[in-house]
Amino acid sequence: MDSPSSNHNPSQENGSLPDLLTEYMVDMKCEGCVTAVKNKLQTVDGVKSVEVDLSNQVVRVLGNSPVKTMNEALEQTGRKARLIGQGVPEDFLVSAAVAEFKGPQIFGVVRLAQVSMELARIEASFSGLSPGKHGWSINEFGDLTRGAASTGKVFNPSNEGTAKQPVGDLGTLDVDKNGESFYTGVKQQLRFADLIGRSIAVYETEDRSDPGLTAAVIARSAGVGENYKKICACDGTTIWEASDKDFVTSKV
Repeated sequence: MDSPSSNHNPSQENGSLPDLLTEYMVDMKCEGCVTAVKNKLQTVDGVKSVEVDLSNQVVRVLGNSPVKTMNEALEQTGRKARLIGQGVPEDFLVSAAVAEFKGPQIFGVVRLAQVSMELARIEASFSGLSPGKHGWSINEFGDLTRGAASTGKVFNPSNEGTAKQPVGDLGTLDVDKNGESFYTGVKQQLRFADLIGRSIAVYETEDRSDPGLTAAVIARSAGVGENYKKICACDGTTIWEASDKDFVTSKV
């Protein structure tokens, strides 16, 4: 997990990231494909086990490795792969959520996974931001009519957060010179049943004193074992109900 900066980041607690089960749909046609995928994922730091279901073309990875790292490993195998679910199986009614930032200047995705009733794991990647530090938070409303400015105050259920450190305060995004930021951490007191339909907002300033740069609504995402939809084309190729941008694809 990223180390906290000199400014306290309430989303990053001490200790390593908690384990999650992450599921991918991967283009595999034979046992050789299975071996290649398993061997590659097993070299990734934080991966504890890899289970492959060739008949459904599903790969299940247990561990605390960030999605970005696993995506890069699958990309290196030269096979198409799509993230289809993440969470703790059978433990929570809503175990995963996502907020997608679709531009036109700022793009990104924030994935949230419920680890326990009082703990969430958060991963985020952004591009198109100005270099430096940006505050970000979970806000009260999913109203994007005026962008981040219409999403209300930082989400803070009664008797849980404090005025100085609301529950929805996600701390600071550190953006590099290319305008990109990658974050992974955990956050206490987040319960997804309370978050669906609210929003995540990103600000120009670290203290969130401006109206905000962009925002996205938090939506329910597929948990493990929930997204095995597929169809077979006449040539026998298995495809999934997703656009090209949903896939991890090889660059070689």
